[in-house]
Amino acid sequence: MSELHPSAISINTINPNVKLMEYAVRGPLVIRAAEIEEELKHGVRKPFDEVIRANTGDCQAMGQAPITYIRQVLSLALRPELLEVVNCPSDIKERVRTLLNGCNGGSLGSYTGSLGIEFIRRYVQQFLGERDDVPSDYRDIILTTGATQGIKSILQLLKYERWKSNLFQIKISIFKTTAVPLVIKKTGIMVSVPQYPMYSATIVEQGMHLVSYFLEEETNWGLNINELKRAIDEAKEVCIPRAIVIINPGNPTGQILTRANMEEIIKFAYEENLVILADEVYQNNVYEDRIKFNSFKKVLVEMGEPYKNMALASFMSCSKGYTGECGLRGGLVEIFNFPADVKTMFYKSLSAQVCPNTVSQAAIFCLVNPPREGEPSYELFMEEKTKVLKSLKERAQLVHEVFNSFEGFSCTTIQGAMYAFPQFKLPPKVIELANERGMPPDQFYAFELLENTGVCIVPGSGFGQKPGTYHFRTTILPKIDKLKVMLEKIKSFHTDFIAKYR
Repeated sequence: MSELHPSAISINTINPNVKLMEYAVRGPLVIRAAEIEEELKHGVRKPFDEVIRANTGDCQAMGQAPITYIRQVLSLALRPELLEVVNCPSDIKERVRTLLNGCNGGSLGSYTGSLGIEFIRRYVQQFLGERDDVPSDYRDIILTTGATQGIKSILQLLKYERWKSNLFQIKISIFKTTAVPLVIKKTGIMVSVPQYPMYSATIVEQGMHLVSYFLEEETNWGLNINELKRAIDEAKEVCIPRAIVIINPGNPTGQILTRANMEEIIKFAYEENLVILADEVYQNNVYEDRIKFNSFKKVLVEMGEPYKNMALASFMSCSKGYTGECGLRGGLVEIFNFPADVKTMFYKSLSAQVCPNTVSQAAIFCLVNPPREGEPSYELFMEEKTKVLKSLKERAQLVHEVFNSFEGFSCTTIQGAMYAFPQFKLPPKVIELANERGMPPDQFYAFELLENTGVCIVPGSGFGQKPGTYHFRTTILPKIDKLKVMLEKIKSFHTDFIAKYR
């Protein structure tokens, strides 16, 4: 094989934003975890016999069983010749026929419209209307290959750079000058700290400006409006703030915003002329009986004039909740109060992606069109759904209790989502050693934890945290027996680690 021409591509000639972006959830710790797994397979002796991957919210990788209803529909939709052979409930077969009738050529293997299959978007419209008691329009609903694709598409749409009006003059000679316009302000996107690092990675990749605002750990990761005002006032000096991202329920923090807090955020966004980007993929993961999930769309509409006319994009997924179908990449975005000409441009940009994955669209069809009471599949569906959510609630309580039971650790209440984000104290010697090795202290801690216990978590520095504090994110997804083992490993390690470096 001939070598590449030396000037064809090099690290100096690729997009510089790609070099700047980072994604901690699949960063160096995860790479090392994979290496350790290979070492274990080849007989390398370790003080543990398996790697526990607590770094990601991959439900089924952690042992969560798929919902039977979803898998039956998808299986028959991919093999429709089995409809007359397989013995399964009549409502399953009815949904499969409905699904295939909406596909070109009656096959999931065909292209669909760029926004997704229309009749599935109509089912989403019905689902959202029932959820919020607020009307939706299927024409404003886009099916996506994972919520991530929808989020990235909206961020790309919002990118806008203001050029300096008076042009800077570069003198070429005494007879001629050339005017060169200068970019003075990039698009600013407000994102919480801590935050899901897909946002910071995408914002950097797009060449936009990350506007960070801090959540308050002492109020269970609540949002102080004065902090939002501080962040945006400082940002206006260097960028044009265009949107605010709200993750509710929170990732990695597990909090759920109160209705009053949501109204404050909406008023702030209105005053600052910001688009609200509502990441609501964990809306089915609510573990406190006294708390009810409210969508941002529902709240701003119920607030009435002038807020009900604000621009908003909300995101949902079948990767989380009780379905846990991460690998199917089923997602959707609803845009609300976007101007008609903006929607035209947005839909044009989506057309260049041809269409979302058809199996992911079928998964969304199942999510928004579950078995109804009285249908043959209903009882099993409700049994499985209830079991998953009840187990997650128990695990959330267990993780919270254990992380608050030993010295140097504290963890806020896990109200929702699938993660804990505990804070832990580190001796000065650890901070000094980490600095010598050129890594954040919590990353040093996480590597030591991995090498000594096989537990893979993500350091808080990958999500953002207040200076001088140290956290890590762990999922609550391992099955209860393995979760107890994992928590005991962390507790024992932490005790020994602190004693070693005290």
